[in-house]
Amino acid sequence: MAPRFVPLSGYREYPAGEMAARARDFAREMGRRRTVRDFDARPVPRALIEDCLRAAGTAPSGANQQPWHFIAVSEPAVKSRIRAAAEAEEREFYAHRAPPEWLEALAPLGTDADKPFLEIAPWLIAVFIRRFERLPDGGKRKHYYTDESVGLATGLLVAALHHAGLVALTHTPSPMKFLNEILGRPKDLERPFLLLVTGYPAADARVPDIARKPLADYVTFL
Repeated sequence: MAPRFVPLSGYREYPAGEMAARARDFAREMGRRRTVRDFDARPVPRALIEDCLRAAGTAPSGANQQPWHFIAVSEPAVKSRIRAAAEAEEREFYAHRAPPEWLEALAPLGTDADKPFLEIAPWLIAVFIRRFERLPDGGKRKHYYTDESVGLATGLLVAALHHAGLVALTHTPSPMKFLNEILGRPKDLERPFLLLVTGYPAADARVPDIARKPLADYVTFL
């Protein structure tokens, strides 16, 4: 198939001073973002979550295959099932599978196998990697650069939720195959990437006393 191109539309160039101010303001805005584990049960409108997911769907992807699928869960019974399955995996992880150095790395965060936020937060967003696409004839077509593409989309989603005024937590119990079963996703096409927990922070929410690396520690200019 011959490639088809259309004129670039939607791009907006700003004066140099405004560009610098926008970059600085966005960095400050994202600098306020913190991972939160203490959530308020207040409902969040579905329309707000939809718009944040629209932003996630604008992410670049390998060959534009857009190999992601998001399941936004607000149903209490489904959240309860997810919590039970996730905590079972987490108990096994903390008790048997986690190497000592990983437990040491987690210690400053104060995490354990108990995940009440999976039921308290108004929304759980399960992010799936679509490794294959089902063809009309029943066959499958492989997607490429799936982890990279879904990681980019998830990053945009985290930024969009923060920009909207919500907080979020990326939760990655391992393994997560239980999500395919609970959420009815095809195991031969998709695998879970992570659970994104989102909503308002609890009034008494606390976060670990940790800091981010300075720019010079993670950026090299040549």
